[in-house]
Amino acid sequence: MRTMTSVEAQNRFGELLDAAQREPVTITRRGRPVAYVLSQHEYDALSQAHEKTNNQAAQAAAHAAIAAFRGKGKGGAVERLLEDRRIDREREA
Repeated sequence: MRTMTSVEAQNRFGELLDAAQREPVTITRRGRPVAYVLSQHEYDALSQAHEKTNNQAAQAAAHAAIAAFRGKGKGGAVERLLEDRRIDREREA
């Protein structure tokens, strides 16, 4: 990962943008990282990964809440409910 000081980033903004298309660039101030510049493609990939992680966490929390409310092992009711929810989300998409 390339590193630039904040002054370099200001003075060579075009170079900063070009570099960020190839790899993330760390911007430092007084020797400490203060920002990162990355390409739109890299940002989209990170956003999708973050969204997927959040969805998995939300799904696990929903499963736990339903299991606690209905009790585990009652004829697969929790699994059927979650499967119905998944099918509904796919139809909406």
